[in-house]
Amino acid sequence: MIQKEKTCWVVNVGLVPYDWASDFQWKLVQARKAGAILDTLVICEHPHVITLGRNGRREHLRASNHLLGQMHVAFHLSDRGGDITYHGPGQIVGYPILDLAQHKRDVRWYVGQLEEVMIRATADFGLDAKRVEGQHGVWLDSQGGFADEKLGALGVHLSRWVTSHGFAYNVSTDLRYFDLIVPCGIAGKRATSLERALGRAVSPQEAERCLIARFGEIFDRKIDSVSLSKLQNIFQSSAPAVTPDRDNVPVGAAKGSEV
Repeated sequence: MIQKEKTCWVVNVGLVPYDWASDFQWKLVQARKAGAILDTLVICEHPHVITLGRNGRREHLRASNHLLGQMHVAFHLSDRGGDITYHGPGQIVGYPILDLAQHKRDVRWYVGQLEEVMIRATADFGLDAKRVEGQHGVWLDSQGGFADEKLGALGVHLSRWVTSHGFAYNVSTDLRYFDLIVPCGIAGKRATSLERALGRAVSPQEAERCLIARFGEIFDRKIDSVSLSKLQNIFQSSAPAVTPDRDNVPVGAAKGSEV
């Protein structure tokens, strides 16, 4: 067992397939439950992929399998809460593996904290992101006559108060891919990106630094970088016993989160 510390590890695994990231998160969750790791924030990007949460409706996928194949877009079912969303290059995805017993055992509080991370990171670029009543994620005021535009999305999962999945923040994302879906199952809304809102180029690394700093601030944790190899070595050495959890909770819109 490791000592309890007010520290959060951060690992950037780069551009990785969605199924790889899902498996990696599962291993981290087991290790966190066993006390083999500290709270850990995984930062990554994904190749083009559309994911459907447990609360999602397949009809919110507008594209045929043939079109997805032509555009090299994968499709995955996910055990996170929420509906349908798109991930792709230029979008920062954060997967916090936190033991909420060390923070606050409150799902709505946790979702609100993730929103606040994105709101404050956006403010670092001089933009006022906001919440929209009845809809989760973070939004910017409309441009060009559209309704509020979604900058950051949420979809989380809890198992014995250990979190997985998390947030997706559009930095330089190719927004045309959102036309393949009804984003988050909300008709009449559209996604935006930091680059589009600022009217200039923004590197994912620049936004990543802001998100990580704000994450540490919001969750009151010192941020320490950790390597992927170190985590993989922990998996091998600890090998925690794995049994199916009966209290796995994919948290969806009805319980306070959404993609």
